[in-house]
Amino acid sequence: MRFNEELLAEMNLLVLFPMHSDLEGIKVRSDAAPEMVAAAKRLFDKGLTSAIDGGYLTSTGHEVVEHAKSALRILSGDFRG
Repeated sequence: MRFNEELLAEMNLLVLFPMHSDLEGIKVRSDAAPEMVAAAKRLFDKGLTSAIDGGYLTSTGHEVVEHAKSALRILSGDFRG
């Protein structure tokens, strides 16, 4: 399986979520880029976020974001942890 444009948009949106608090989320406004609005809906449909326009991460969403941020950090050459 390869990353397609939809998965990349979802990953880009996921890494915007703050990891330090369960009380912080994000809001994807209706006038945001269409690919981000669609990505937010798909993440909700997959059970990774609490709302169709972002909201908060679910427990599964937290796991996915941890892995996504780790992969991004490693692939970007930042191995400091």
